Amino acid sequence: MKLSEWIDNLLANGKIAFSINDAKQLNGLTEVAIKRSLANLTAKGDILSVYKGYYIIIPPQYKTRCVLPPALFIDGLMKFLKRPYYVGLLNAAAFYGAAHQQPQEYFVFTNFPPLRPTNKKGIKINYISKRKAPALYLEKRKTETGFINISNPALTAIDLVQFDKRIGGLNRAATVLNELAESIKPGQITESFLQGVPVAAIQRLGFLLDVILKQDISRHLYEVSQKAGLEGVRMPVKTSTDKKGFPSDDRWKVIVNTQIE
Repeated sequence: MKLSEWIDNLLANGKIAFSINDAKQLNGLTEVAIKRSLANLTAKGDILSVYKGYYIIIPPQYKTRCVLPPALFIDGLMKFLKRPYYVGLLNAAAFYGAAHQQPQEYFVFTNFPPLRPTNKKGIKINYISKRKAPALYLEKRKTETGFINISNPALTAIDLVQFDKRIGGLNRAATVLNELAESIKPGQITESFLQGVPVAAIQRLGFLLDVILKQDISRHLYEVSQKAGLEGVRMPVKTSTDKKGFPSDDRWKVIVNTQIE
């Protein structure tokens, strides 16, 4: 069987990706022949390597773009890499109706060691490393090709504040949080959840939800953080700006050194 025929069979059976090791299992094809066929099919736009040794198949409906949306192949890719993961930040917020514009970048959280970004055909996937991917605070969402892991609303909110520079700053984070807050349920914010995230992120999130956005969930966040005994040090809302000479918010122990629009 030709490699192209094998790939067509994969697609006909609902599979949109394969590894080079899978291809090497084909009888009658040498490694040289496989690599030559992969190069030819890539040049024709039939397949695309999104990570070394891992290829996605481009169905007819995506041929003009020459790439698939990351949501369709990220689960398979992370299983190939044997990495825990979740889709987060603006991409997760979009699932909750809290991101009006299609994000230009795709954000995937995983463990260490860090992964290099994937940048193919205008699709950029940024990998953010954490010591542990918090499985308890993830949700599964269905896609055309299966399921993906996304952060639940509470974890998404924490990540938006902790990694605000990745999405364009605190103003954008606040805009998304204003709508995401409706999806954050009290049961998602527990003592064990808060003890697994940076206290500084809790302080900044609480300030944004409470003082800037006037969201009711901020009251629950404060009560649980007090029960958990989380005592943060006084720190600036905007970490990259001078903190001297600015007023402070005593409830959340933050220095208000920027204006959130």
